[in-house]
Amino acid sequence: MVQKGLRQADGSPAAPPYTNGPYTMSEQVNFAGGISGANSPGSVVFVDGTNGSAGGSGSSWAEAVNTIQLGVTAAGVNGTVYVAPKTITDFTGDPTSYAETVIIPATHTGLSLIGISRGRTQGGLPQIKKGSGSTALLTIRAAGCLIANMGFNGGSSTGGGILLDDDYSAKTAFGTSIVGCHFKNCVGSTATNAATGGAIQWSATGNAWQVSIIGNRFYKNVGDVVLLGTSSTVPQDVLIENNVFSGPAANVDCNLYLAGGSGMNGVIINNNIFTCFPAIGSGTNANVLVLTGCIGSLTNNTFAITGKTFGAAGNVLVPTTVLMAHNYQEDGATQIART
Repeated sequence: MVQKGLRQADGSPAAPPYTNGPYTMSEQVNFAGGISGANSPGSVVFVDGTNGSAGGSGSSWAEAVNTIQLGVTAAGVNGTVYVAPKTITDFTGDPTSYAETVIIPATHTGLSLIGISRGRTQGGLPQIKKGSGSTALLTIRAAGCLIANMGFNGGSSTGGGILLDDDYSAKTAFGTSIVGCHFKNCVGSTATNAATGGAIQWSATGNAWQVSIIGNRFYKNVGDVVLLGTSSTVPQDVLIENNVFSGPAANVDCNLYLAGGSGMNGVIINNNIFTCFPAIGSGTNANVLVLTGCIGSLTNNTFAITGKTFGAAGNVLVPTTVLMAHNYQEDGATQIART
C-alpha cells in the first residue's frame, strides 16, 4: 500500500514537528473547503504563465506549460490542472492575467482546474482576462468538472465569465462545481441587462443539472449567476451557497437572474451575502433576485438593503414556489416576510 501525504525529499514519510524540510506532497494535495487534487486516476498537469513554455511536458513545475488551454488539453479525463498566478509586472491593482479563452471539451469528463491560491481575492488568484471579444473566458462542455481558486475578469469582453455549455448531445456540463473563485467585470451581450450574461451562466439550451456554486466572491458584474434559457431542459438540483455577490449598486443589474426560459427546478440559495440593491444606469432588471418560474428555497441569506418587499409581485421577485426562511435585510432585526 502506498502511503499518501507529506513526504521528505528522499520519499520517506515526514513526521512532526515538520521543522527539517523541504517537504513534498505525494499523490494528495488538500485545499480549504475539501478541495483536493493530484489524487485522481488522470494526469496531473502544471501551468505557469511566467516560467512555463509551450513546449513543456507539463509534468512538473519545472516542465510547466504556459497557457491554461495547453494544460487542459493535456490533462484529459479525470485530469488535474494546477495553475500558478503570473508574476505581477504592472502594479496597477489588476493581476497580470492569462489573456486567453479556455474550453474544457466534452471528452475531458471529471477534470479539475485548480488555481494556486493565496486566498479568495483578485490579487491572490491566477486570473483569466481576455480584454476583448464575445467568447466566455471559460467554457465547460464536460461532466463532473471542478473549477476552484481561479479569477475571472471580464474586462472589455462581452462573453461572460464561465459558460455551462450543454446541448444534451455532443456537449454536457452537468455536475460542475465552482468553488472559491473571484469574478469581476463580467457582462453579456448587453451591458446593462443581466439576462444576456454574466459571471456564471447557462447556455440558452439550459440543461447542465447538478451544479454547485459555493464560496465565491463576485464584484462589479452586471449579472452574477444567469440562466440564459431553457430551450432543451430546465436545470435542476442547483446549489448556490456561501457566496458574496456583486456591488456597488451602480455596476450591477441583477445578482441572480434565474428566470430565463422556465426558471430553475430545485434551486437552493443558502447563506449568501447580497451587498447592494442593483441600480446600474438604464438597467433592465435592477433587482437582487429575479426567480420567476423557479422552484426551491431561499434561506439564511443577508441582504444589504432595506425597505424592500419580497414576493412574486414585490420589489424582489421571489415566487411562492421558492420557500423562504431566515433571510434578513439591513437592520438584521426582522426576518424578511413574503408579501
